[in-house]
Amino acid sequence: MTEMALAAPWFEAPLTGLLRRELASAMRFDAVSPAELAPAAPASPCQLYVHVPFCESLCPFCSFHRVQYRQEKAQAYFEALRREILLYHDRGFQFSDVYVGGGTPTVAPAELAATLRLIRSLWPVRTVSVETNPNHLTEEIFDALLAAGVGRLSVGVQSFDDELLKEMGRYAPYGSGEAIVARLAAARGRFPTLNVDMMFNFARQSPRSLERDVATLRALAVEQVSFYPLMSAASTRRRMQKSLGQADPSRRFDYYQRILQALGGAYEPASAWCFSRRSPVQTRSPIDEYITHQDDYVGVGSGAFSYVDGRMYCTTFSLNRYRRMIDDGQLPVTQSKAFTLGQRMRYDLLVRLFGLSLPYSYVEAKYGGRFWWLMAPELAAMRLIGAIRAERDAIRLTPRGMYCWALMMAEFFTAVNEFRDQMRLHIRDESAGGYSAWGAEESGCAGSRQVAR
Repeated sequence: MTEMALAAPWFEAPLTGLLRRELASAMRFDAVSPAELAPAAPASPCQLYVHVPFCESLCPFCSFHRVQYRQEKAQAYFEALRREILLYHDRGFQFSDVYVGGGTPTVAPAELAATLRLIRSLWPVRTVSVETNPNHLTEEIFDALLAAGVGRLSVGVQSFDDELLKEMGRYAPYGSGEAIVARLAAARGRFPTLNVDMMFNFARQSPRSLERDVATLRALAVEQVSFYPLMSAASTRRRMQKSLGQADPSRRFDYYQRILQALGGAYEPASAWCFSRRSPVQTRSPIDEYITHQDDYVGVGSGAFSYVDGRMYCTTFSLNRYRRMIDDGQLPVTQSKAFTLGQRMRYDLLVRLFGLSLPYSYVEAKYGGRFWWLMAPELAAMRLIGAIRAERDAIRLTPRGMYCWALMMAEFFTAVNEFRDQMRLHIRDESAGGYSAWGAEESGCAGSRQVAR
């Protein structure tokens, strides 16, 4: 690709600014009593998200809910997690697909495998996906995950550039780019889908470095690649600036186009930032942790989110309170947000089109004609900038629309990360690994209203 950088499109600044205002004003959670926060099981099966917050090393760019790994605390956490899963089973929930994220879920492989075995004993799940880090690509962990029914392994790599890995604090714990390539090569073929998570637009990431990363992935021929734009909460941005430098948002469009061009021919988009390797015979449906084809999903574990029947739920971010609520037989949900009809429609528009298409049959079955007149301004704006096109059976994203949706989802998760930041203010001792007692509260949360997912 030419070294001349492509300028950001004219609509980028107003689009992101408008979305930030919308998220700040419309998506606020309320802290209410546990009696008001018990979701009822929907008629159809949901996706189950399982959150494991422990990490051996805390990366400066990560805004997810994670804490320093301690073996005894992880064991106690997994025991509580399995009891939370049983609480949802007792309430009549049905789950068809499982995604395990973190944190680093594989820090305690035996505990993770026991949790997955429990889930599979309770429900006939179709797919199980698990996140991990390069240092956990070992035969022991492969065997444990395969025995537990894992079909997709997603490896957080971020970059193969040694200098960037050092700036991220990932070189020492996870190895050099060359070592990571060797580990990924050894993992190829062990699971039906091997996904590699990458990031773009680091401050000191050059176009050549980015294109070398894509070339490395093409040579590895992994089944799936996810390329996320750099996104973080305010506190994480301050940490990142110290170690990684100040990222330039005006480069995002240029870097995104370089990724599309470099992947072209070998990979095709499964979502706005997830790409599956082309195959003469499609043997599986691609899985992306940020897209679900069910209307409802349930998140279990500290700091997880759920969306059931038009309402968002958030579990406590305090591992101490999490375990105590489960000991009391309560679901550990502490905050909730009921969406209006318009908010539900916008949420579906965002999430479904992130997966590249919005079928007319889905819209008609769920909303009828109300969707088209309530969402008319949003749809008209997207058509005006060339982001969507109407086809016979669905609205679909154009190549320009893929970039728009990558931006919008990045803003969406930045808002989620800001919420996580607020929750972590009350549990700083836990985040640093000093959670010696299981009795601490998320003090200051009662009655709060925070921007959230």
